[in-house]
Amino acid sequence: MGIVAGLDSSPDFTRIVVCDADSGAVLRQGYAPHPVEAGDGARPSDVDPQAWLLSLGEAAGGGLLEGVRAIGVSAQQNALVPLDAQGNTVRPALVGNDRRAQVAAADLIDGLGGREAWAQAVGCVPQAAQPVTKLRWLAQNEPESAQRIALILQAHDWLVWQLLGRPLRRTTDRGGASGTGYWSAASGAYRPDLVELALGRQAALPEVLGPAEPAGTTPEGLLISAGTGETMAAALGLGIGLGDAVVSLGASGSVMAVHHEALADPTGMITSLADATGLHLPVVHTLNAVRTLRGAAELLGAPDLEALSDLAMKSTPGAHGLVLLPYLEGERTPNLPHTAGTLAGLRREAMKPEHLARAAFEGMLCGLADALDVLRGRGVDVRRVFLLGAAAELPAVQTTAPALLGAQVVVPQPADYAALGAARQAAWALGASQGTLDPRTPPQWQSAAVQVFEPGEELPVGKAVRQQFTTVREQTHPGAFGGAAS
Repeated sequence: MGIVAGLDSSPDFTRIVVCDADSGAVLRQGYAPHPVEAGDGARPSDVDPQAWLLSLGEAAGGGLLEGVRAIGVSAQQNALVPLDAQGNTVRPALVGNDRRAQVAAADLIDGLGGREAWAQAVGCVPQAAQPVTKLRWLAQNEPESAQRIALILQAHDWLVWQLLGRPLRRTTDRGGASGTGYWSAASGAYRPDLVELALGRQAALPEVLGPAEPAGTTPEGLLISAGTGETMAAALGLGIGLGDAVVSLGASGSVMAVHHEALADPTGMITSLADATGLHLPVVHTLNAVRTLRGAAELLGAPDLEALSDLAMKSTPGAHGLVLLPYLEGERTPNLPHTAGTLAGLRREAMKPEHLARAAFEGMLCGLADALDVLRGRGVDVRRVFLLGAAAELPAVQTTAPALLGAQVVVPQPADYAALGAARQAAWALGASQGTLDPRTPPQWQSAAVQVFEPGEELPVGKAVRQQFTTVREQTHPGAFGGAAS
C-alpha cells in the first residue's frame, strides 16, 4: 500500500514515524520539542495549541513526509481546546492534570448524585484532569471565556482538523471521546446533559468516528485517519489484544487491559476507556510507582535506580520481613488520598540497606498487583503483562515482577509506541478505504522486539510476598479495597 506516517504530539514534543504500510517497518523519523515562550508567565496547564502545529512542522521538515499516503495523529489526552463560533481558540488549551480543577471535580460528582451515578453514565468518575471538569472550572472561574465557547475539541481532534484545513466537519474517535467525561464507551453516545451540567449550557461536540474510518482527505489527496489519544495509540502500536495488560512505570503507575466490554465501577478505581480498535481499555491508576524507588534511593544514598536495583538483588524475596506500603503521595488505588507510606516488619536482622531496597521494589510491584487484581476481580482476563517505562529494564523489576503480578511479563524494547500506533491506524484507514483491509481488523504488523520473563517456579514465592504485603495493608488500612483485591 506504500508508506504511511504516525505523529505523536505529547505534552512536550512531536515525534513522527514514517512506516511501510504493509509491514510496519520504520523507514524514517522526525522529532521536535514544542516551542516554549520564555517568561510569558503562562501556567504549565495553559498552552497555545499553535505550539503543537509549530513543532509538527519542524518535525516534518526536510521532506520527511514525501510519498506518504496517509497520516494518523496521536496526542496527549485530557487537553481541552475551547473554540468560538469562528473556530478560534477562546483561551489557551487546558492540558494535563490541572490541580486547579479539583474542587470542580468534587462539584460535578455531587451535581449528578455521586460517584456511582457518574460510573453508570460514562464509565468514570470526574478527576481534575478530564475535559468535563475543566469545563466546570472555566464556567466558575472564567465565565466570559466560558460564554464564548461554541465547540469543544481535544488535542488530537484539533490537530486533525488543522491538517484537513479546518473543514466544517469536526471529528474525534472512540478512544479520545471516552476520556472526556461526557461520552460513554458502554453506549457509544455523548451525554450532552453532562456538558450542560459542567458548562452551564450546550456546545458543539465532534463526530465520533469508527476505528478504521478516515477523518477526511487533504486537497493534496493525503488521507487523515480518525486519530486517538496517546494511551490508545500506544496500545495499538504495541499490538496488545484480549488477555494482555500493560503496566506503565512512571513516577505514578497505571494498569490497563484489553476487555470485550465497558466496565462501570462505582468505586471510581476503574476508568472505562475505549481503545482504538473497537474494544475497551479499563484503566486503574496508582499514585506511587517509580517515585517509591527514587525515595528509597535517596534514603539509602544510592546514586541512581540501577544502584538501588543492585542493592535489592543482594536481598531475598520477602525482604527479611520488611514490608513497604508505598503510599508516599497518598494513594488512588486503594482510595487513600490523605494517607502516608508505612514501613512494617522492622527487626534488627532486617535493618540492612539491601532489605529496604528490596522492600521498595516489592512494595511498588505489590501496589501495581493490587491494581491489576481490581481488573481481574471484574472478570478481565490477564495472561501476560507488558511492562513499560525505564524502570522496566531494572533487574530487580524483571526478576520479581512475574511472580508478584502472577503472569508472563513482557518488556518491549523502547520505542515511541504512540506514534507507531498512529501510523498503524493510518495504514488501516488507507487499506479499508481501498477495500484491501477489513475495517474490523487492524493490519498485522511485525511485533515489537521484546524480552519475556516467566513466573515459573517462583510463583509460590510471589504469592507469599503478596500475602505478606496484603496482611500489612489490611492491618494498617482495614477494608481499603472493600474486598476488590486480594
